[in-house]
Amino acid sequence: MTIALRALNPQDAEAEYRFFQTMPEENGFEVPYQSITFQEFVETAIPERLLSAQGLGPAIGRVPDTYFFLWDQGQLIGLFKVRHRLNDRLRHGAGHIGYGILPQFRGQGYGTRGLALAIKACARLMPAAETEIYLSCARTNLASLQVMRNNGGRVVDRDEKENYVRIPRPQC
Repeated sequence: MTIALRALNPQDAEAEYRFFQTMPEENGFEVPYQSITFQEFVETAIPERLLSAQGLGPAIGRVPDTYFFLWDQGQLIGLFKVRHRLNDRLRHGAGHIGYGILPQFRGQGYGTRGLALAIKACARLMPAAETEIYLSCARTNLASLQVMRNNGGRVVDRDEKENYVRIPRPQC
């Protein structure tokens, strides 16, 4: 299996749009762009996401982030949202990386392998002084917790809803 992460881009717009239309919102994973047309996605959403990856645009109070899609031999498998840095809300919440795998591809190792690639991308984008990558998952989402553990994650805290996980920053 040859898998790769590709940042959201206009060339893959049709597959990216289909992903957003079919991916369920669950376990705290937010799926934007379900209520817009393909034309709005291409003309508005993609340019806004590309600006956000540069730390620009209308998203005041948000941190720069890049949407990376996981691909396997021409098939879009999942999405990894990589935040380049953390603010206080993210540091005590969602963290650096949020991800989702399309239901038909779950249980096949894509989450573990995709997260490994997203961790490397995050390490390249985040400030040099940060030594850990922060993640969280719903306490009921045992599969996601296992994916994080498979990538060196350890639970550092939990509350009634979430597990808070840290993964050592890899050397890139």
